[in-house]
Amino acid sequence: MKNFKKGFTLIELLVVVAIIGILASVVLASLNTARSKGSDAAIKANLANMRAQAAMYYDTNSTYGTSVTCTVTAANPNVLTGCTGLFADTTMQSALKQAANTSGQTVTATTDTTGGLFGVEAVLKSSSTTAFCVDSAGKTSTPTITSNTAVAVTACP
Repeated sequence: MKNFKKGFTLIELLVVVAIIGILASVVLASLNTARSKGSDAAIKANLANMRAQAAMYYDTNSTYGTSVTCTVTAANPNVLTGCTGLFADTTMQSALKQAANTSGQTVTATTDTTGGLFGVEAVLKSSSTTAFCVDSAGKTSTPTITSNTAVAVTACP
């Protein structure tokens, strides 16, 4: 009888390690995509909830506030610039901060000169050229933008 050594050869081990490495890279790529899609869903849900909050604010105050342009950046989410009227509401400010943190970009909220219209736009996490917009008419859209800063809108395009 021949004596056989039990165990794996170096080549067999290297092949197994290579296969595991390939599978791990595929899984990690899928996780990054899923993570950014999850962030996009959070941004959309956050802005949709802001629209409901804005409707309650309008019912109470009969205006959203006139000529407001409120911005919050991900770099400094605790500093909101130009936020008066509707966007001075603490619930709205909290939602704007959360949207900026999630997207990693600037979130812009505006009202028109009559105080009867508003719009909020945030850049999506998965694409620096696509934003999500909600407005006072109940419209939502995903407009293409030309920079990493959301554009001030009072009505979604």
